[in-house]
Amino acid sequence: MSRRAVVVGAGLAGMLAAAVLADAGVTEVVVLDRDELPDGPRQRRGLPQGRHAHLLMTGGLRAMEEIVPGVGKRLLAAGAHEISLSSGVLARSPEGWLRRWRREGPVMLTCTRALVDWTVRAAVLEHPRVEVRRAAAVGLTGSAGRVRGVRVSGPDGEADLEADLVVDASGRGTRIVTWLEGLGLSGVRTRTVDSGLVNASRVYRVPAGAERFPLTIVQADPYVSRPGRSAMVMPVEGDRWLVSCGGTRGGEPPADAEGFLRYTLDLPDPIVGRLISGAEPLTDVHLSRSTSNVRHYLDKAPHWPEGLVVLGDALGTFNPAYGQGMSVAAFGARVLGRELERAGGPEAPGLARRVLRGAARPVDAAWAMAVGQDVLYPATRGGRPGIADRAVTAYTRRMTRAAAGSFAAASAIWDVTSMRTPPTRMFHPAAVLAALTGSPLPALSGPPLTPAEREVLDGLDRTGV
Repeated sequence: MSRRAVVVGAGLAGMLAAAVLADAGVTEVVVLDRDELPDGPRQRRGLPQGRHAHLLMTGGLRAMEEIVPGVGKRLLAAGAHEISLSSGVLARSPEGWLRRWRREGPVMLTCTRALVDWTVRAAVLEHPRVEVRRAAAVGLTGSAGRVRGVRVSGPDGEADLEADLVVDASGRGTRIVTWLEGLGLSGVRTRTVDSGLVNASRVYRVPAGAERFPLTIVQADPYVSRPGRSAMVMPVEGDRWLVSCGGTRGGEPPADAEGFLRYTLDLPDPIVGRLISGAEPLTDVHLSRSTSNVRHYLDKAPHWPEGLVVLGDALGTFNPAYGQGMSVAAFGARVLGRELERAGGPEAPGLARRVLRGAARPVDAAWAMAVGQDVLYPATRGGRPGIADRAVTAYTRRMTRAAAGSFAAASAIWDVTSMRTPPTRMFHPAAVLAALTGSPLPALSGPPLTPAEREVLDGLDRTGV
């Protein structure tokens, strides 16, 4: 029997969904996107955060590997960097500098978002059942009981594209709530928590001799009743550093080159500014304001049509400062693949609802982490910290303080940050004991640099700080 699935959105969530659909035996998988997709790893219009730092965490990479085997090797071959959270990162937390450990820890991949999207898309399009069409989806066809396809707008007007299954992976700009209302399904609850974060990013050439300098981050501090301000130097493909600054409402980074550098130097530690002051900039500073946390509680809707699945940012999107979006997209696509395998096909009764509920679980975990911090910033809109938030915050601060000198505490934080375990890992007995015991080592007075790294930093510094 011929089966067709239509995926709305050719971003990461959409292409991963297309891969699992093709592997599940769907005869034809049509991916719709309004953008003209680049024929290489380049920025495109429909990805507002594409120029800023993205981290592909261990948990997300594992899920992607299940869907597109070998994708990690493809990314590394294209210039992505594999970085150990235990030894390859210089991180200044709100509680001070974290130590680096020689013991093994989870890894992450760093590269541009354009390279991730291009690599995944190229791999998925090797499947003969998958095709991408440039078209704008403007609505759903069918009824409140079953979606039958997508209404598509093109040069010749609108037309209906029939499908056995429709996947909305259209991202932060989804119109799924409006589309459902067009089928007679209303009352979907949506919540927005907006810290007002502005991202500012600029690309630099890695200076000679600094090729192995660690990923460096000065994290925002949500505990001081002031706007959060942060900066990161991240190695990406092409012997480049992607430098991203982030500031919540009232502490936004500027778009001019001089102000960008000054912003990094005014952070609690000026290390990012010292590094880039001696590096050659390759781009202007790019700003983005599309950063709010938005959760569409579609999984809580009392009625849900057969034949419709929602994944990725269309289900829930998070402040990108926490590096969760790509991993959550992969988790959702993996749920779709597993449910298709159990059900035997896209037309199985109840499939859409099961996928939606399964995909909502990692969304909720990421939402709790992102919103739990964002509500602490004084000018955040859409939420204030409650008693439970304050209790979790107090425990998290204690755990972070312990992690400065406790491998057990640091391991718990890495496991959760890398998304290879759920947040409940922070409450395992060994982690709780580490938090209660505290750090057995004294606090660091500065970044834990090796002598060679300190020489690189001092050689690049043009600031006199």
